[in-house]
Amino acid sequence: MIDFRSDTLTQPTRAMRDAMANAAVGDEQKREDPTVNELERRGAEFLGQEEAVFLPTATMANQIALQILTTPGDALLVERHAHIMLSELGGPAAHSGLLTIGLEGTRGRFSPDQVVSEIRDRTSVHVAPTRIVAVENTHNSAGGRAWPLEEIDAIVATCREHDLAVHLDGARLVNAAVACGVDSARVGGAFDTVTLCFSKGLGCPLGALIAGSHELMHAARRGKHFFGGAMRQAGIVAAAGLYALEHNVDRLAEDHARARRLAEGWEERGVPVEPELVETNFVHVDVGALGLASADALARLAAKGIGLTATVRPGILRAVTHLDIGDDDVQRAIELVPQALGALARA
Repeated sequence: MIDFRSDTLTQPTRAMRDAMANAAVGDEQKREDPTVNELERRGAEFLGQEEAVFLPTATMANQIALQILTTPGDALLVERHAHIMLSELGGPAAHSGLLTIGLEGTRGRFSPDQVVSEIRDRTSVHVAPTRIVAVENTHNSAGGRAWPLEEIDAIVATCREHDLAVHLDGARLVNAAVACGVDSARVGGAFDTVTLCFSKGLGCPLGALIAGSHELMHAARRGKHFFGGAMRQAGIVAAAGLYALEHNVDRLAEDHARARRLAEGWEERGVPVEPELVETNFVHVDVGALGLASADALARLAAKGIGLTATVRPGILRAVTHLDIGDDDVQRAIELVPQALGALARA
């Protein structure tokens, strides 16, 4: 199968596996694992923050960030289709006692005016005070769209002006930075906390970072134990993260180029896509415009050996390019997907 379901499907390369096998390790809980310590040091610099903490998953990283930046009963503002809202099992409420307010986004983004309009009266004893704003960049449900730097700066400035904490869910932050032509530190350094996932476009089997100030990361280390994320000889997997930072950052531009090539090739063959909306490694396919339900379209594609994924929008499928998708895979998919969806007859 040519598998475009997600960039989480990447397999560690032989070179990454060799780095993992040869990693120096120690007791990570005692901060004696030299490979974990080096990943945290380099990760903090990479994200533009003072300190970073290595964790098993980015969901855990997001939930720790929310917990250390708030108190129970506070309100969180986040785009209504963000990962924190849809795919973290009500974690803000369950773990941190937060009221989550979903903002209506445009391509996954919201405005400073929307933030200001949802700031609750902190002197009232009847309402949950607005304390934190979370941004997702790139935005998964919006099709891997990247926030323009000027919009990030404006949101952060508004949060500072109104004494709001601001968190960046940067699971695919590196994709956003590559798309914008800047270092990840330029994007991540503006926030109180930022998270990064290693198991997506960076090609690692697992792992994430949370980064912020020394004071906040002291609290995050306690949160790491509280959430069950403390490990022992974790250098074996941290070595994959170090390898990824050295070898798999710049190459994300190749994934973006292949996604654009997919979109343009499909559009030429009658598949309903909008190439101009492809900014990173996601392509959205409107099978509803072909009269197909998502489940039917997925079955047709699978029969041709192509894996795509449904999205939160009915009739919209997602193709994601990644480390294990090459040029030959893209060309084959350009040929097979229109056949599977019956798009050629409509072109």
